[in-house]
Formats: sequence, C-alpha cells, structure tokens
Amino acid sequence: MSNTTINSQIESLTAHFPRVIDLSLKRVEQALQLLDNPHLKVPPIIHIAGTNGKGSTGAFCRSILEVSGKKVHVYTSPHLVCYNERIRLAGKLVDDETLLNTFSEVIETCKSVQLTIFELITISAFLLFSRIPADILILEVGLGGRLDATNVIIPAVSVITAISIDHTQFLGDTLTQIAQEKAGIIKRKTPVIIGRQEEEVEDVLIRIAERNFSPMQMLGEEFGAGIEEGRFVYQAQDVLYDCTPPKLTGLHQIDNAAMAISAVNCVLKTPLENDIIEQGLANAHWPARMQRLKKGKLIEGFLPNAEVWLDGGHNAAAGEVLAAILADMDEHNPKPIVLIVGMLNTKDPAGFFSAFEGLVQNVLSVQIPDEPNALSAVELASHAKKMGLKAAAMPSFEQALHAAAEVPNARVVICGSLYLAGYVLAQNGAELV
Repeated sequence: MSNTTINSQIESLTAHFPRVIDLSLKRVEQALQLLDNPHLKVPPIIHIAGTNGKGSTGAFCRSILEVSGKKVHVYTSPHLVCYNERIRLAGKLVDDETLLNTFSEVIETCKSVQLTIFELITISAFLLFSRIPADILILEVGLGGRLDATNVIIPAVSVITAISIDHTQFLGDTLTQIAQEKAGIIKRKTPVIIGRQEEEVEDVLIRIAERNFSPMQMLGEEFGAGIEEGRFVYQAQDVLYDCTPPKLTGLHQIDNAAMAISAVNCVLKTPLENDIIEQGLANAHWPARMQRLKKGKLIEGFLPNAEVWLDGGHNAAAGEVLAAILADMDEHNPKPIVLIVGMLNTKDPAGFFSAFEGLVQNVLSVQIPDEPNALSAVELASHAKKMGLKAAAMPSFEQALHAAAEVPNARVVICGSLYLAGYVLAQNGAELV
C-alpha cells in the first residue's frame, strides 16, 4: 500500500476524532482500562521528553540496543511521510494491515471515551507493544510530559533532553513553567538522565528529581562526552568509550549520543562494550535532522548541482543549532548558503531567523503545501528581513527550488518545519527504514 493510501485510510477511519491538542491523562487511562491495561504489559521503557533532541536520542538508543542484539519497540511523533513511522515493532515499522486493524479495535472497544487522534495512536501503540515480544521500549513524549498521553507508565529510566521555549500555548511561556511540565515524566525512585540545560531549568529538574528520590545522571556531572582529536570520547564512572564520531550531523548530537549511552547502560544495568557503542553511533538514522539529500526526484529534477540538506528544527534553539552547524561547514568548505524555509503559525519565526544574520546569503520563504496552519510566504519573508536577512517570498515550493538552483555552487538547506520536511521526503521519494 502506498504512503498516500495508508494515510487516507487512517484519516477516513479517524475522521471524527479531534486533532486539537487536549493535554489530559484521564481519557487515556479510561481507554487503557477498557483494553485490560496493555501499557502495564510492555518491555522495560526508556521514556524521553525534552524540547529538542528527543528523536535523535531515541535513534541512538535504538541503534545501540539493536547492535547489542536486543529487539526494540519504538514510539515517536509526529510522522514525516506516513503514520507507520510512529510505531516500530521489534525493529520493523508496523505494517498497514496491523495498524488499521489495531486502530479499529481500539475505536470499537473504547467508543465510550472521547479520545483525540494522538491519544488513539498512543493507545494503539501500547496495545501492539504488549502483544509483540521485545526487550526494550523507547517511548518518546508527544508534547510536554506531565499530561502527555505517554505518561501513564513507570519507566526503567527517564531521559530529559535540552529544554527551550516552544509550545507556549500549552506548556507556559517561561523556561521554568516548561521545565515543570517536562519534569512530569520523572517517577518516584526511577533513574533520570538529564541533558545540558539552562540554569533555571536545571534547578527545576533537580528539585523534582530529589523530591521523587530519583537517582540523577546529569550531562557534565555524572557523565560527559566530546570530540577529542577527531574521536568521540564518553566518560562516566568506571566507563570510558573512545569511538568514531556519531553519524548524525552536528555537535549537538554529541550530547544526544551521550544521553543515549547513559540511558542504555542504565536500563541494561551493565556497561556495553566499546565496539557495540561505536557501531551503534555509526548506524543511527533519524530523517530530517540535518539529513543530506543526494538523490531523488526533487534533487535530480531541480538541484542536481547543489549540496542539499533537510532539517525539521522549528524553534529558536533549533535555529541556533542549525546556524552553528552551517558556520562549521562554511569554515571548512565555504559555499553560498540558501535557506528554503516554511513554518507553522504557532512558531516564532523571528527567533528562528535570529541566528543566521551574516551567515546566510538569502532566504526563500514558502508556505508549507497542504498545511492549513502554515505561515504565508510573505509573512515569513517579512520576519526574515526584520532579522537582517535578505529574503524573498516564493509563490510555491517548486519556485523556491528553481530560485535556489540559480545560485552557483550553493549549499541549500530546506528547514523550519517537520511538516515541510515530510512534504519534501514524500515528493523526493522517501524510503523509510
């Protein structure tokens, strides 16, 4: 079945389920009880929350565990191309028939509960995870933590990646408020891995972990990692790894890899060998996070002579990370940088663009195709110009590709939204692995 077909069938099946976000655990708990509580019958869980880096950290966890011989379930969101991406069963994406049948079963059994679409998907995932044998479940929070639909479990270890300002309409408009929501995944006497944080965020996480008597491992304290003489070096108590750097691009991935290593060793209760860690870091794959696009219909048809990258980061912190990566690339291999940017109307374009002044040659803004909540290309270009960037609003994504192709020897970065990234992968001919 094609990606378009499975998506349309799921959309038809769930047509009456609200898409609006409604943070609550009551409905999820009621539905799970009707299904005989499948979330209590799943493998040991690595539960991951944070603003940026959740998916990459989970990808490193999965890759390391699979190299070590473990069977791994994974739950992530959102999907880029098709719904199947959200649920990985013992290493393989859920197939169309199983996904549709499970949705139908949950809808029929839980028809007395008014679920949101995200709650339906999460409950369906728990049902599948309870039925298919595996050794570990990697469970990514959808939004926030405290009231997220995934937060009905007791994990083997909680992981909180970098926290920054995002989703303010749901989580609060200060770092302290957002940190309190993310910290909701910290469970009593359950280990928690904490990534690099702003001081005010760190204070909140430490306070809540101590209140719950939860053993903490903090990046930069109990463990750390960096690049030394071209090698990835990780160190924790009685553990030292010296490896080839991770496959995923960007210095921020060093922190994500370090958190993944700490989480995996914690859940396994014994440190893995160096060669397993090295191979796991090398095998990690996470689409649309500084992903190099070298072939495909869009690349070959529009940008055959350009260096093309795809990134789904959509907030100010992600903009800073992306700018740092591009600055490093520019230092070693200078090329004119062209950003093709599309964003949702719930994001902060000015915050995203603020990191790129003096680095980017020009911005080509687009309205994300087929996305009702997308910002207009004109409004995006206006924000970019206010941040000191040369910008032009493009009438279509294809026109933006044509304009980018006119810049000789360009480094083209398509960015600003996972929804735009998903559109690009689908149009380019995405292969999900």
